[in-house]
Amino acid sequence: MQAQIPADPYVALWSRLEGFRLDDLARLITDRKAVRTSLFRATIHLVTARDALALWPIVQPALARLFQSASPFGRQLAGIDLEQLLALGRTLVEERPLTSAELRPLLSKRWPKRDEDSLAAAIGYLLPLVQVPPRGIWGASGQPRRTTLEAWLGRPLGKARSPDALILRYLAAFGPATIGDARTWSGLSGLSEVFGRLRPRLRTFRDESGRELFDVSEGPRPDPETPAPPRFLPVYDNLMLSHADRTRIVRAGDRSRTGYIAGPNVGSVLIDGFVGATWSLKRGPGAATLQIVLFDRLPKRERVAVEDEGARLLAFIAAEATAREVMVLRPSAQERTIR
Repeated sequence: MQAQIPADPYVALWSRLEGFRLDDLARLITDRKAVRTSLFRATIHLVTARDALALWPIVQPALARLFQSASPFGRQLAGIDLEQLLALGRTLVEERPLTSAELRPLLSKRWPKRDEDSLAAAIGYLLPLVQVPPRGIWGASGQPRRTTLEAWLGRPLGKARSPDALILRYLAAFGPATIGDARTWSGLSGLSEVFGRLRPRLRTFRDESGRELFDVSEGPRPDPETPAPPRFLPVYDNLMLSHADRTRIVRAGDRSRTGYIAGPNVGSVLIDGFVGATWSLKRGPGAATLQIVLFDRLPKRERVAVEDEGARLLAFIAAEATAREVMVLRPSAQERTIR
């Protein structure tokens, strides 16, 4: 699950699983069965402990490439002995989990003439680090403190570096998809060769533009008329970030209509399978309001369905509020519906 914002995975799982409760995920994190770690595209993801150990060696070359060529940090550390830097960084964070602010001066003592931010960034990009609780626990606060995956889980990293199984899992979740889509999601290079190896195990299609799409052979093929009820997505969700071509969920011409573009506290609402609104939560003393901004006017039945799903979400994320309201802003004249 995409997890830059600690609350996002809770909303994402609630939208996908019947009967999901806040404690279901919080307990997995505190019991070290799920971890928050930097993976695809060097962004924070929430994954199982087993997946974290298996996936990090696969994405490590991409993280190293990002550090060296797609960030200023690698250039700032040109000529430094990275092995020594990473060895010291590992020792420091395995002694006790550290925030970046705590780590920077400790590294700077050894390399006082080097940029502190770049020294700490090298540890974040090039070592398999996990953010430890209370970070990621619903309702808890705390700066992200990090230690290594091996120290936190008491197990070694996996040895396999082939992305084949990872790509099959990607297609099972997001296919049919192009090679470019998989590259956008994973940040990995060399995927044409991977898809070439997997081709005998996959089904292929062509989209309206003639691009080749791949999917697992047993992937579901729902009828085009299958109803798609409203779904509330968190600010960052892999559904929004897993394709180079987002027109499968953002209608052509509406590509800016996504919550994370609107701000760090704004999620997206799928209506009939496409992004049709944004949502945000406003809190006050003992009160919580879910504000939904529609992009287009909806038939009454669809609007009521969005309001009902919004009310369910509000009861989930603001269960402690004594007063809860769902406010729907319509596109024309900013009319309001309050429940």
